[in-house]
Amino acid sequence: MSGHTHPCCKIGPSILCADLSCLADECRKMIHSGADYLHLDVMDGHFVPNLTFGHPIVKCLRPKMPDIYFDMHMMVQNPEKWVESMADAGANQYTFHVEACEDIPALCRKIQESGMRVGVGLKPGTPVETILPYSDLFDVVLIMTVEPGFGGQSFMEDMMSKVQYLRTNFPYLDIEVDGGVGPNTIDVVAEAGANMIVSGTAITGASDPSQVIALLRNSVENAIQKSQLER
Repeated sequence: MSGHTHPCCKIGPSILCADLSCLADECRKMIHSGADYLHLDVMDGHFVPNLTFGHPIVKCLRPKMPDIYFDMHMMVQNPEKWVESMADAGANQYTFHVEACEDIPALCRKIQESGMRVGVGLKPGTPVETILPYSDLFDVVLIMTVEPGFGGQSFMEDMMSKVQYLRTNFPYLDIEVDGGVGPNTIDVVAEAGANMIVSGTAITGASDPSQVIALLRNSVENAIQKSQLER
């Protein structure tokens, strides 16, 4: 998995929850509010029953924000199909779902060779053990705390056992959590060991997004600091 440096806190607003009619402006607003990266949800209507956007949108956004880290959450069947297109569009991280992939090592190699970081996502019903045989191939593991593809679900706190297992066994791994994360749930996420925090409406719908981002960051950084003191 990722290199031997302690994972640092990164906050990534989910831009699907923003006003898509002025997406570039919304993305800039998130970055100016203190976001470390942008989380872009790609849904194909097959792997999940919803349809969002694809690589043309990413390609249009990239020139407007050349230095921003784009984390592509690929909720798609046949994720190997879109690797070159997303790399060409300027994506930095390609997070595929293990449930949609038949040949994990081949896909990880393809993503790495295209110059992107490798992320793997797990739906709530997928045991963390599924990915352990391939643990040296990933840079990021994304633990879903809602069922992907549906809005307005409650945060699944029982998914934190997956995060805890990964953090205990892979202390240098980037662990991302997505689904229902906001001021009311961040402490349990941070204490479990997640360091990459995806948050949607809690940030994009806030009257002051910078305040929410700062709150999320504070919780995660405190948890990281505490865990390093305990080692």
